[in-house]
Amino acid sequence: MESIGKSMKHHNQRSIRLQRLRCSVQNYDWGKRGTDSLVARLSALNSSSEIDPEKPYAEIWMGTHESGPSFLIQNGDENNGFLSIGSESLSLKDWVLENPKVLGEKVVQKWGSDLPFLFKVLSVGKALSIQAHPDKELAKVLHKFMPNLYKDANHKPEMALAVTHFEALCGFISLELKVVLDNVPEIEELVGSEDANKVFDITDRDDENKVTSVLRSIFTHLMSASKEMITTIITKMKNRLHIESQGRLLTEKEQLVLQLERQYPADVGVISAFFLNHVNLKPGEALYIGANEPHAYIFGECIECMATSDNVVRAGLTPKHMDVNTLCSMLTYKQGYPKILQGVALGPYVTRYLPPFDEFEVDCCQLPQGESAEFPAVPGPSIFVVTFGEGIIYSIDLKGDVITEGDVLFAPANTQISITSASQLQIYRAGVNSMFFQAS
Repeated sequence: MESIGKSMKHHNQRSIRLQRLRCSVQNYDWGKRGTDSLVARLSALNSSSEIDPEKPYAEIWMGTHESGPSFLIQNGDENNGFLSIGSESLSLKDWVLENPKVLGEKVVQKWGSDLPFLFKVLSVGKALSIQAHPDKELAKVLHKFMPNLYKDANHKPEMALAVTHFEALCGFISLELKVVLDNVPEIEELVGSEDANKVFDITDRDDENKVTSVLRSIFTHLMSASKEMITTIITKMKNRLHIESQGRLLTEKEQLVLQLERQYPADVGVISAFFLNHVNLKPGEALYIGANEPHAYIFGECIECMATSDNVVRAGLTPKHMDVNTLCSMLTYKQGYPKILQGVALGPYVTRYLPPFDEFEVDCCQLPQGESAEFPAVPGPSIFVVTFGEGIIYSIDLKGDVITEGDVLFAPANTQISITSASQLQIYRAGVNSMFFQAS
């Protein structure tokens, strides 16, 4: 215990410095496989590991969540370069807990001695589950009564920033529901004529609450249908679309639904996709998702940031546990195409993405060879990840340290950062939303 105390005292003296991190990788089945995955390539460089060509590499987690912790690396230390206490690597979570000043006073006042955001890189090879994330109130209830499924009591607003072309389903379409039923007659058979008639009875004079009520009813019946009924309906739909494709070009949504069916045969999520917006992001565009909104990522690679949580309520396109009742009861059923963020230029090489959530913002820095960018000191912590190239990073206590692809660094509050590229360099930063500091 005495040696640990001395070690912690030594770490406390280092607490204002930039810290290199070794980060966790998640090998979910939907991840891209082998070297096709950006996550695999970055993770291999980050942790000096080999890439298994047959293995899916889905997510890198950069932060303090216990399901995917990050660990501190100390240059020149033994134990493979990782900062250690005894035989244990020191986690970022434990280090931050011992050194809360690295978070900044306002962050500690609001969120306690922990990072309020979780930073990720995602490589999506096939669709993720149709899901939603609970608001704080519901998260507390779910965690209390089902802690094995809902691991924490926090909400999980999130944002995906496209690195490549990126596809997702997000939010309910604003197109008239009757158009969906006309184009997909199998849905009426699945949900029943009573719900279908409610849809066809809607007029332009009906208020938003009535439309929302009908949508909730039809979507809940759809998602609650028996496995046998879903299998029958999807087979009918698939056969019809194959026949119709001989005489016409299938719509983008119809082609997507057939793609989802190949990935998840006889899954209710295949049909429910007709009710959701199909979003295509170009590199540099971002999509944010609030609490209780349905979504599913489909394909591509992105930078993702969210509140520190792993609460997911699933109801389709997944072999995992599905909580259909909770999902259908929690959704807002708000209709309309989601807002796409283009980012705001902070300078010639840095673009900032500001979602309407206090917990986080993301900066994208694209530096041509030989150019420099400044990241002014901010009152909260930051995490940087290098996704391409190499350069040199400077701070007040660091005269210059080489950074390369796969490097992840934690910057304490009030740390000014300067980066100069040795080649073309792409680096992303996550931090607490700057609007939070302006408002407080």
